[in-house]
Amino acid sequence: MSEPSFYERMGGEVVFKELTKRFYSEVSKNVVLKPMYPEADMAGAEERLRLFLEQYWGGPTTYSDTRGHPRLRMRHAPFQIGKLEHDEWLQCMHKAVIDLAMEESLKEELWTYFQYAAHSMINQPEVN
Repeated sequence: MSEPSFYERMGGEVVFKELTKRFYSEVSKNVVLKPMYPEADMAGAEERLRLFLEQYWGGPTTYSDTRGHPRLRMRHAPFQIGKLEHDEWLQCMHKAVIDLAMEESLKEELWTYFQYAAHSMINQPEVN
């Protein structure tokens, strides 16, 4: 018998829906990030993030089945992402993660991933 995936241990689709809903609620109020997300595509962005995260953490492969390989850096290349955007994204994601109903160790693993992923999206030099 195989060990349950992170996706299953975390709570599956229900929890990923809650996470992305909370995240995009924060984004919609964030003056730095909001302009990067067209209002007409907020629901689409929320769904794409949910599907990506579900797949990444061992859930259904719907993201790749419908969109192909994630290629995160390439998909984010059109956006100017510097330290400010990185920090604001993490702040919104932290608010989304902090109160999720799950074991602290799972939250820590998720949060560690988000920090790494956010850092890898930076494509603008630091301004001094």
